[in-house]
Amino acid sequence: MPELLEIEAYRRLFEDRALDRRIAEVEAPDAWYLKEGLGADALRDALVGGHFSAARRHGKLLLVDVAGRPTVGIRFGMTGRLIVDEHHALDRLEYGSNRPNPAWDRVVVRFEDGGDARVRDPRRLGGVILEPDTDRLGPDAASLSLRQVRALVEGSRAPVKAVLMDQARVAGLGNLLVDDALWRAAIDPARPARSLADDEVRALHRAVRTTLTTLGRRGGSHTGDLQPQRHDGGLCPTDGTPLRRRRIGGRTTYSCPRHQR
Repeated sequence: MPELLEIEAYRRLFEDRALDRRIAEVEAPDAWYLKEGLGADALRDALVGGHFSAARRHGKLLLVDVAGRPTVGIRFGMTGRLIVDEHHALDRLEYGSNRPNPAWDRVVVRFEDGGDARVRDPRRLGGVILEPDTDRLGPDAASLSLRQVRALVEGSRAPVKAVLMDQARVAGLGNLLVDDALWRAAIDPARPARSLADDEVRALHRAVRTTLTTLGRRGGSHTGDLQPQRHDGGLCPTDGTPLRRRRIGGRTTYSCPRHQR
């Protein structure tokens, strides 16, 4: 967390409340949070006196355009939140602290009208960069085509879960979304991606689309059907089988050993 759905909520909040407001000041007290050689002075030079003109998203990366100036890229890691004028895009963030602690504010943009936009990240796993290179990312998961899913799995010996979570292959899917999609598609997350038959690839494509649409409507990646059972003793919502807990692609993974094959 946050995954594609949460970043989309951040994008909408930024678009609704932060555009076309003249920037008066930028605070960046945490040098660690500024990436790829970016310093606090350079960030101020890029923003102060300008205004945000658009908010876009590619996978888990929020892209904020500044009129006539470099684009700002914001990654939120596992616990990052966006707050604009004390408005939150999400009521809560799964697996992250929701306490209002200003000590966790890594970057604050203050507007001339008195409001502000801030990135609050307790674990400091996100970061801010200028002119991010989106060519390093795969296609956005929200627009993933069947042809692209076929290309993802073709020839890969890696577990299908690891392939789906590789941001260079497909951007935006994280641990919760992938587990829910594979559960819906009845595919074991540890299977080599290249072992999927064509009907399974089609099922996976449908499951990714359904998962994003359904969980987006519900309010986030943590609202999946599998989520309430992600604990010791959890049962498959489909058939009641005790879920299997493993580590795949470096992430804790829950799946049903009966219907996911």
